[in-house]
Amino acid sequence: MLVNRLPILILMCAALGAAGSAQAAVAFTCTVSASSIVFGTYNPLSAGGSASTGTWSVTCTATGSGSATVSGTLTLSTGNSGSYTQRYLLSGTNKLDYNIYLTPTYTQIIGNGTGGTYAPSASGTVTAGQAYQVTGAFYGFIPAAQYVPPGGYTDAIVVTVSY
Repeated sequence: MLVNRLPILILMCAALGAAGSAQAAVAFTCTVSASSIVFGTYNPLSAGGSASTGTWSVTCTATGSGSATVSGTLTLSTGNSGSYTQRYLLSGTNKLDYNIYLTPTYTQIIGNGTGGTYAPSASGTVTAGQAYQVTGAFYGFIPAAQYVPPGGYTDAIVVTVSY
C-alpha cells in the first residue's frame, strides 16, 4: 500500500483528497490537490452558523502495459483538536468549533473511517499511458452562537490518500 500525505495549512478550515492501487504490469503515480475551506468573517449572531466549501482532486497516471484497477481511500487528520468529532480553529488560545463534512447536510464527518467518521474511497480502471481522476467537494461548517474574540482562526489538516 502506498500512502501520499499532503499537509495543508488551513485559512479558516481544511482540505482533502482520494486515490488508487496497482496490479501486475501497470504502475501508478498519484497526485493530490485540494483547496482550503475559507469561512471569511464569522458572525456569532448569525442564526445559521457559517459554511464554506473546498474541492479536492486525485489524479493517477498509469505506466507500463495493459490496464488495472486503481482504488484508494482518503482520510483527514484531526487538526488542532486531536478529535474528529470536535475540531476547532485556533487564534492564540481562543477556540472556534467547526468540522469538515462529506455532504452539505453536515451529518457525515470526514475522518479516518473510525468512530462514526467517513473515509471516502473510489476506484476505476486505468490503461497504461492514461490517467484516472477523481474530484469532489468537502464542506466546512462553524456552528452559530460561539462568542469568541476577533482574530485570525486557523487549523492545519493533513490529507492522506492510500492507494
